[in-house]
Amino acid sequence: MSIVRPMRCSRTRGKKGEPHHDPQDPPRRRANKKKGHGTYDNDRPPVVGTVGRASGQCRLQVCRHTDGATLRAQVQRHTTAGATCYSDEWKGYSRLERTHWQVEHGKKQWAWDADGDGINEVHTNSIEGLWTSVRNWLRPFRGVHKRYLQGYVVMCQHAINYKRISPHFIAQLVQHLS
Repeated sequence: MSIVRPMRCSRTRGKKGEPHHDPQDPPRRRANKKKGHGTYDNDRPPVVGTVGRASGQCRLQVCRHTDGATLRAQVQRHTTAGATCYSDEWKGYSRLERTHWQVEHGKKQWAWDADGDGINEVHTNSIEGLWTSVRNWLRPFRGVHKRYLQGYVVMCQHAINYKRISPHFIAQLVQHLS
């Protein structure tokens, strides 16, 4: 009986934290690390979302880019007329047609009290927690092609909203993907 051992590469690799000096052997990059907001065209399709604080229901949509018009359409489509929107200070949220409160993460502000009752009701924790759920949902798939991302996002949305699969949901999914 022989023992099979993995072969070792003759070149030595740098350890984590050590600078990499060989331009012919660039360091491995994980994912698409381009700076700035993702777009469908640069292979980082953005997912926009809304979540109701009272209902806990979410609506997620893969879109081509996240300009103000796209965000306004998402908010208009998935919130009621009397809803109050909470966001960070990014300029894409500047002209929402709902009551709108912002936290300024750039100034290290994460929550604040809008009405003076001692409760910090202006925060983005609801949507941030939702993004954690979406990321955890997608992680086992180890990368999803952008063409199919919306289908995965719809399944994640359903898992968050309903916790079970029904014939009605399957019909909606088939209609959406057709």
